[in-house]
Amino acid sequence: MDIVGHTVMEHNRSVYSRADSTSFDRGDVSFIIVAGAMVLLMVPGLAFLYSGLARRKSALSLIWAVAASNAVGIFQWWFWGYSLAFSSSATSGYIGNLRNFGLMKVLGDPSPGSPLIPEILYSFFQMEFACVTIGILMGGIAERGRVLPAMILTFTWLTLVYCPLACWVWGANGWAFSWGVLDFAGGGPVEIGSGVSGLALAWVIGRRQEKELLNFRPHNVSLVCLGTFLLWFGWLGFNGGSAFGANLRAIVAIWNSMLAAAFGGMVWCIMDYRYERHWSMVGFCSGTIAGLVAATPSSGFVHPWASVIIGIVSGAACNLATKLKFHFRIDDALDLFAEHAIGGIVGLFLNGFFGTNEVIRLDGVNTSVPGGFMDHNWKQLYIQFAYICATCSYSFVVTALLAKIIDMIPGLKLRSTPEDESLGMDEVEIGEFATDYIEVRRDFTDGLYMNGSDPSQHHVAAGDRHGRPDNVLHQHSLIQNGNGIAHEDLNGVKHDGNGIAMLNEKTRDSDSS
Repeated sequence: MDIVGHTVMEHNRSVYSRADSTSFDRGDVSFIIVAGAMVLLMVPGLAFLYSGLARRKSALSLIWAVAASNAVGIFQWWFWGYSLAFSSSATSGYIGNLRNFGLMKVLGDPSPGSPLIPEILYSFFQMEFACVTIGILMGGIAERGRVLPAMILTFTWLTLVYCPLACWVWGANGWAFSWGVLDFAGGGPVEIGSGVSGLALAWVIGRRQEKELLNFRPHNVSLVCLGTFLLWFGWLGFNGGSAFGANLRAIVAIWNSMLAAAFGGMVWCIMDYRYERHWSMVGFCSGTIAGLVAATPSSGFVHPWASVIIGIVSGAACNLATKLKFHFRIDDALDLFAEHAIGGIVGLFLNGFFGTNEVIRLDGVNTSVPGGFMDHNWKQLYIQFAYICATCSYSFVVTALLAKIIDMIPGLKLRSTPEDESLGMDEVEIGEFATDYIEVRRDFTDGLYMNGSDPSQHHVAAGDRHGRPDNVLHQHSLIQNGNGIAHEDLNGVKHDGNGIAMLNEKTRDSDSS
């Protein structure tokens, strides 16, 4: 009995000795595990947000697309995604190699991102970033995209767009990392990558039908609000965890995220009030997300007072950017470009002004990294600008090419048929509905013009997400179709070459009054 007890005691002492000699602080490891779990909660947050913003007949298809893309993202990251983004032996500066294929040799060594945590934990945390990013991109198929081709696009996009972008700025030998770009939690790979790619995807898929653009507004604002607050909660782990330890820099990042979100929401809401004369809940949620997006690249580099400015600028810039899709003639239904791309650009560029080593060194690791204008590092401004240009152009071009190639493969056409679009993606693609209801009418225009009244007297296409028409952008004195000839539909409504209904002079006068 004494021999057995002595053996057990010796074994326990050996285990405790090995645990005590590890180079990783258990508090840091625990913090990143919890932060990664918080980031996972952003996936249902995105799903609910997109579902609430869409029409009821396509609400569940967006939840499915986000959930399924999360599963595909987990597989891709395990298969070769982590290796292509973070393999430490790669030297190209643009994309990694397959040294860590299938997470081989990824265990207890210090991670390539920080010596504070093991590589196996780092790979998990970064996997959640990839899953959230591809979930954002799924907004580009809203109300007219087929989900199976979208899943094929998910795998290829993560491989050829996200992994290179992550390697550029976070890889040990990435060109942007070596050049000194300041991108804390993914302004380039996550925000610009998803936002600009979403614009490219919407461009390739094409605009929704004219009747689907009439009176387009969120079908469930409660879901929009729920999704936003789930995202806000997860974003604290997203940004705070990017300090890779339970340290002061993580706390500053969380504070900055809170401030940018709060001021972004208030600014957006006030700007909408000028036109609506209502305090829009959707507007507040949109502004909150815009502030969080801008905080993603900046929260670990700036003082809290700077995040107030970043939140104000991002809320205003993203609000105004929602009108760009009308100029581009691209049906970015859920405003991926305005929210994520513009917000990411704002945060990245303002890093060049407000980034400071006083905040960066709080993690106890990056003690010699210079900030931007605040640290008299003037060249940081053009470094940030060049990085923004590189990520925007690469994301748009490669995503458009990928989407076009997949769309040309038999059986993988990204766009549904006009008949399927009228029925709704829930019935055609999923076979289930987000909400059980007694259907009185499916389309907004069903049964409204039985007496021959003109629909242009009351409603126009492509209003903003509150259902109000943007007359300035959509009305012209002379309109032409693709052949240079103005045309009317059966109801006498004039259209331009893109199928946008135009208001007559009487309606314009009544709207202005």
